[in-house]
Amino acid sequence: MRTVLYMRTSTRGQTIDHQLTQAQQAGFVIDEVVADAGESGISTTLAERPQGRRLFDLLREGDTLVVRWVDRLGRNYRDVSDNIRAFMDRGVVVRTVIHGMTFDGSIKDPMLQAVRDALLGFMAALSQAQAEATKEAQRVGIEHAKKAGEGDRKYRGRKPSYSRGTFNKVMEMLESKTGPTVIANATGLTVQTVLRITRNPEGAAAALTAWGE
Repeated sequence: MRTVLYMRTSTRGQTIDHQLTQAQQAGFVIDEVVADAGESGISTTLAERPQGRRLFDLLREGDTLVVRWVDRLGRNYRDVSDNIRAFMDRGVVVRTVIHGMTFDGSIKDPMLQAVRDALLGFMAALSQAQAEATKEAQRVGIEHAKKAGEGDRKYRGRKPSYSRGTFNKVMEMLESKTGPTVIANATGLTVQTVLRITRNPEGAAAALTAWGE
């Protein structure tokens, strides 16, 4: 029986090492790491990712699959829920680093099964909603920057003290409910900068676009 950590990074602000460290700090002892880099969680299914496909061949009954969050396993509600159920059907336990969720197909009690399935559906739907909200914030930021540039191309405001990669990492850590002080320490930003991004992510994204980031 093995514990396999599957990781996906979809932006420059996300790193393989960061997700592995999170898993280890949560108490997981990882036997093997499987990782996809640069694969969009919204546009690419798990089965379409090179290492995502490998999971279906690698994992066996009794194994544990660890992921940072359920959104690592699909692009939307249907993809996430179907993949987790597929792993449970083959006897694989799926566990998350964030909030310590466990999805175990060996549960026989019908009431516990109902609770597990309801939780799975809710978390899969939440993952899709968060992904869509992030994508919309980025779209609004880009449009805002374009309109501002059309009105006065010379004025772009103060140059951001963060890069696109750092901004993406802040947004990723915010999704996992990480506090501003921890985010500041991890990204090298000041707490004030992290708070500004938190209060107005659309404006922060627009500032980066205005400066060509």
